Amino acid sequence: MNYRYNLMGSRSILRAAFFTVALFFFSSPVASGPDQTGVNTQEAIQIVTSANSRSALPMSQEEATQLFLGYRNRLNDGTLVTLIDLPVGSTRNHFYQRLTNKNPVQVRATWSRLVFSGRVRPPIEAGSAKEALEWLANMPNAIGYLPASIQDQRLKVLLVVPND
Repeated sequence: MNYRYNLMGSRSILRAAFFTVALFFFSSPVASGPDQTGVNTQEAIQIVTSANSRSALPMSQEEATQLFLGYRNRLNDGTLVTLIDLPVGSTRNHFYQRLTNKNPVQVRATWSRLVFSGRVRPPIEAGSAKEALEWLANMPNAIGYLPASIQDQRLKVLLVVPND
């Protein structure tokens, strides 16, 4: 019986250590103004998908929040989606703060917990906004976000996250 108790205790310690390491490993400073992509993070951000996507209809902020926090991986019509994230930086931090009202550490903790449980896969991280744009334009079931100043006819806007 003591062996079982010790085993459960060590699992809890391992979990806590994992979350602590994940938080520090994925942490980045919160900043405003232009980020490494040269985009001003104080502008509105749009959630987009490929213009060739047949099932993507405009979405509510609640649906977008659930998708980008990993609570669901399908649209209301049942379509399985792949999420595209921008690189760690001020645009990404600004997006999650505006959409989910969570800071970067809270978002990473949410994703770490869900990924650790094995229930979801995290968004694919693009190396730049340009790379994210190309992925989004060419992958019909991919959904991601870009600053509103980036326009492309190959994309369909699903939701604009305003900058209060």
